[in-house]
Amino acid sequence: MCDERTELENTEYLKKKSKVTRRKFNKMSAGAGLAMMLPPVANAQDVVSSNVEVTTPYGTADCFYVHPASGSHAAVLVWPDIFGLRPAFEQMGTRLAQSGYSVLVVNPFYRLTKAPSSQPGADFSDPDTRNMLMSQMGSLTPETQFQDAEAFVTWLDAQDEVDTSRGIGTTGYCMGGSIVMRTAAAMPHRIMAGATFHGGNGMASDAPDSAHLLIPQTKAHMLHALAANDDAQAPGMKDRLRQAYEDANIPAEIEVYNAQHGWCSLDSAVYDEGEAERAHSRLLALFETALA
Repeated sequence: MCDERTELENTEYLKKKSKVTRRKFNKMSAGAGLAMMLPPVANAQDVVSSNVEVTTPYGTADCFYVHPASGSHAAVLVWPDIFGLRPAFEQMGTRLAQSGYSVLVVNPFYRLTKAPSSQPGADFSDPDTRNMLMSQMGSLTPETQFQDAEAFVTWLDAQDEVDTSRGIGTTGYCMGGSIVMRTAAAMPHRIMAGATFHGGNGMASDAPDSAHLLIPQTKAHMLHALAANDDAQAPGMKDRLRQAYEDANIPAEIEVYNAQHGWCSLDSAVYDEGEAERAHSRLLALFETALA
């Protein structure tokens, strides 16, 4: 969950593990750029990428679109974390495309600014940066998320590289977890698989607009990969999710990973390659079956 407490926990984790603070890591990663690379994809397909614009009820969203160089494929809609669309997520989207998917990575904050919406190495522990990021996140509401989901899915279905006979998948990180669940509810006839990675507590809370209340309106098979420190803060979230999916008779894999909030994002200070790869393998397994 992207908040000050989580940031403090992650900083303490880094100190214990590597003697590197979050601030020092951010300074190093800002200079490293794309030197941080994901593991190679087995039998990777050649891909083509471009920056695209998607018309929504609120204006024009700048996004990153990447797909195999030939043929049409199941589509995947990617919702980034609070730091927004940036090179790390372009790389993560490209990796999915190399596995055979047409992938749209969106700028969720397009109403406020074009991507990147945060500076390289942005430090969440800095109060000004944190306030800016939280303000951007606060501009998103369940209504905007529903309308954006409809616009992005409609755009994907109009692309030649998308096989509309197959279902669409969607993934979300941090704040993107709740958006994935609302996307599945907004377009239940198209979203057949969803995955959340270190999603926030808005996925299943006491709030009247908690995303888990929408599960009966969805059809998507789901993967929820939860961070250990998030689970420690809100241990009841996994139980709420399990019960909601069970009541709706929807397949869902819900697991707490031995990693910190942010561990799946390539440029995160707490990126954990081993646990991130395990989560990625579960994602590919989900898509292979649910998007057939």
